[in-house]
Amino acid sequence: MGNVLLTAQAPAAGGGIMMLLVYVVLFGGFFYFMAIRPQKKERNRIQAMMEALEVGDSVLTNSGFYGVIIDISDETVIVEFGSNRNCRIPMQKSAIAQIEKPESSQSKDKEKDSK
Repeated sequence: MGNVLLTAQAPAAGGGIMMLLVYVVLFGGFFYFMAIRPQKKERNRIQAMMEALEVGDSVLTNSGFYGVIIDISDETVIVEFGSNRNCRIPMQKSAIAQIEKPESSQSKDKEKDSK
């Protein structure tokens, strides 16, 4: 009687392995779309932002300070803070959280003409 039970359960074990494989694949896909993919998109966004840095851009640092870029090197930037022109601080590019491009006078003239 013990042999009959073993042979009856053998086909069920093969189905269990397939279900386990399906769960692993589903979990891997869920992990990719919830963790890896958004992180890659954010990294690409930050890299594009750093490549678009130019002298004269207004920036917001990770510490919450607003300033204007006055010089750029490979890994660092010099940022001027406040209306006092004596406050210039060198910092790493990675300390910049947001960039705001200055409006050119041409775009301001176009806005006035359209009104």
